[in-house]
Amino acid sequence: MPATAIVGLQWGDEGKGKIIDGLAADADVVVRYAGGNNAGHTVIVGGEKYVLHLIPGGILHQGTLNLIGRGVVVDLAELAHEVDGLVARGVPVEERLRIDGRAHVIFPYHRHIDRCVEVWRGEGRIGTTGRGIGPTYADKVARTGIRLADILRPELFEKRLHAALAEKAALISKVYGQVPEDDAELYDQSRALAERFRPLIVDGGRLLSQARRRGECILFEGAQGSMLDLDAGTYPYVTSSWTGVWGIGGGAGFPPRAIDRALAVSKAYCTRVGEGPFPSELYGEAGERLREAGNEYGATTGRPRRCGWFDMVSARYAAELNGLDGLMLTNLDVLSGFDPIRVAVAYRVDGETLPGFPAETDLLEQLEPVWQELPGWREDITGVRRFEDLPANAKDYLRFLERGLEVPIERVSVGPGREQMFVGENGHEDLWAS
Repeated sequence: MPATAIVGLQWGDEGKGKIIDGLAADADVVVRYAGGNNAGHTVIVGGEKYVLHLIPGGILHQGTLNLIGRGVVVDLAELAHEVDGLVARGVPVEERLRIDGRAHVIFPYHRHIDRCVEVWRGEGRIGTTGRGIGPTYADKVARTGIRLADILRPELFEKRLHAALAEKAALISKVYGQVPEDDAELYDQSRALAERFRPLIVDGGRLLSQARRRGECILFEGAQGSMLDLDAGTYPYVTSSWTGVWGIGGGAGFPPRAIDRALAVSKAYCTRVGEGPFPSELYGEAGERLREAGNEYGATTGRPRRCGWFDMVSARYAAELNGLDGLMLTNLDVLSGFDPIRVAVAYRVDGETLPGFPAETDLLEQLEPVWQELPGWREDITGVRRFEDLPANAKDYLRFLERGLEVPIERVSVGPGREQMFVGENGHEDLWAS
């Protein structure tokens, strides 16, 4: 049985939640390996909407174990809130959830610093969610972070928290000129939350190693998209973790050579939340029309997403980096009524065509996309369940994307529901067996 990775191909919000939910039905273990509660996966089951932030997307399936990996940064209060919400809706979370004790913990001072830094950056702000993700990863790299396992050792936690609070108080007051938040109850609150989750804490790497030896199906879910990766993305307008397939080794404690297949999720167009270059962005009425057609508002923040045409250059770059075996295309139905449809097939700067996706952020802000226009379609395709039943122009659009990416489109989604998906022209009927 395979170990399969599902990652985002673009700047996040590609609809990974629905795809992961579908594959999780046949998975034994679903693993989240990066990010924090700055991500949001939306799943609609039986007309009910579930938005998952920290908990992996297999939590709604009986018999599927869900692991929050060591590469995730965890806000314990937010996790408790998310668990309580699911339990109130009848989901037996404690039976299905495990947390790696090596995961680093987000504290209130991380959120405070996150907000301070964004204000301090001024026009150079990167558009964080303010949830303390970046500062927590910064502490992790600086080796001053506190892990979930550390909180369960009272004397060690007290020592490390005392040192962290002294450092952060000085930073907040002397550098950012603000008053540090009251932390008198932080030790006790953190200890209580950690004790609540003690029965769920495991060695994630060992859990996955044992699952692999038993031949179980393991599904690794990406949080943000590949173009938000700390190293591969549009730096510095990125997240603070490794979002692609390459992040699984460290973020889950699983050997990369044991990953059998890599699949990515992409919209039929592009969106981005927050600051940063977005080469294929649509402005004005056209961008607003695409936003409203796709209901493009963040699941976590509610922020309106920036919208644009499909960017073949960035998508091909991300596909090559992830070594993709297949693509899951979402939101094809949103393009109904747009005619023509455009695709950015190259970038040009000062009259010269760039050879690929540039590392220089300033070039991305200056470039001019080279567009390929394709005829659109007006039919409502939300009821289509076979590739053959798509309008001719919709078929041609999918074939164009496949040729450009050199990756087969495994699944096509034409709506938010579980059932609004079908196998692509060159897809496999059984993704687990392909």
